[in-house]
Amino acid sequence: MTITILVVIAIIAGLVVALYFQIKAAHKQSDDQQQLLADYQQRVDEQQKLLDDYRALEKNFDSVGEGYEQALLAFDKMEEERNQMKGANEALESRCNALQEENTHLKQAAQKKSEALAKTIASLKQLSQETGIAKLAALAGGISDLDDVEDQEPISRTDNIMVAQIANSAIKASGIESVTYLKFDLQVADDASYTMLSTNEAKASRALTHLLDNALKFTTEGTVTLKVAVDMDKMQAIYTVEDTGTGIAPEDAERIFEPYVRLNQFFDGQGIGLTVARQIARRLQGDLTYEPAEGGGSRFTLILPI
Repeated sequence: MTITILVVIAIIAGLVVALYFQIKAAHKQSDDQQQLLADYQQRVDEQQKLLDDYRALEKNFDSVGEGYEQALLAFDKMEEERNQMKGANEALESRCNALQEENTHLKQAAQKKSEALAKTIASLKQLSQETGIAKLAALAGGISDLDDVEDQEPISRTDNIMVAQIANSAIKASGIESVTYLKFDLQVADDASYTMLSTNEAKASRALTHLLDNALKFTTEGTVTLKVAVDMDKMQAIYTVEDTGTGIAPEDAERIFEPYVRLNQFFDGQGIGLTVARQIARRLQGDLTYEPAEGGGSRFTLILPI
């Protein structure tokens, strides 16, 4: 009996041990399956990430492709505009060359015209001296004025003469000393008598002559005064023409220097005398200014560099 019980116990124990190992094996198999499932899920996640990265890369590639196409279109447009600009520049350059060539021809024509006028004026002056006909000299001066009224080119200062010589030449040309209906007063400062200046004698004298002619025209009685002085600090010769004539209204103070302006239609003239005088002064690197004289009349100041 005891042996039977022991055998049964041994069998039960063996069954328990076998069942334990089976349960342990099942647990291990379950753990392995869980690990396999976790590994599979990880691989799925990695594949999903790769798929997401691929889609993002594909999207970026599409964007890059679209940007590349836009860049190509922009480049084509820039190339087209560059070609248009090149054509416009070539046309402009061609036009500039044509204008430059035309300007050169105009300058040559103007130079020839100026030379022809200079010869005509010189001939008239010489004929005036030979015949004693003063109107010929006046005609020569008028022709010279028409040439000077629009000329802006600097005048060469190649004549070295005494400051007072300009005044003497202008007095003679205007004939103001022989006028009987007014008094002419010449005042030459001592230092102006022996000071030299570099200028163009003919042009400078012409400018001062216009100032004296203007004073003669608008002064029916009284005095015309010509003052000649120098300012060695500023290196300037100063010619002041002052008269007791009708004067100029303040609103016309600058208009008198405009070409062809005649404030008084009762007097002869083309209205360019003062214009030419200022033009000459500035082309000689000087200036001409106006201000009312004390007690009425006009005061013009011609300044020339020494």
